[in-house]
Amino acid sequence: MTNSKPIRLTREGYERLEQALAHEQERLTEATRIVQEQMENSTDAEDTGLEDAKREKRQVEARIEELEDTLARATVIEASEQDSGTVGLGATVVLSNETAKKEMTVKVVSAAEASVRGTDKVPRISDDSPVGEKLIGCGEGDAFVVNLEGGKQVKYKVKSVSY
Repeated sequence: MTNSKPIRLTREGYERLEQALAHEQERLTEATRIVQEQMENSTDAEDTGLEDAKREKRQVEARIEELEDTLARATVIEASEQDSGTVGLGATVVLSNETAKKEMTVKVVSAAEASVRGTDKVPRISDDSPVGEKLIGCGEGDAFVVNLEGGKQVKYKVKSVSY
């Protein structure tokens, strides 16, 4: 079920995905050990501990496959490739929520990158999220409206763009 569509990642996002893969590979080693242990100690053909261990191992294997596929299709974009005046992947954007009269700072990344947890001080938003889609290509001073569920609209204004 692998996809052949290329995925654009920031250098930081690529490294974060590599770290996630290494972590999942460690989890697989542990999950494999637990399955073997459960099999050796299992006396009941319907041992729930063994089934739980096998299910956990399959989930870890699926996550590893997903991460390996993403990394294999990844193209790392460097900040120098971006037009520094407009929002693209890897941009840190200061946004003014004109509706709520609040400012926020976000980093625009691909969906694959946004899904991996990190210790970022700046929240990451996907370029295919409602706000992310509207942000791509915007420059300082540009304003846009995002339609939310229930017919609610939020107006944003780009205060600054940096890489």
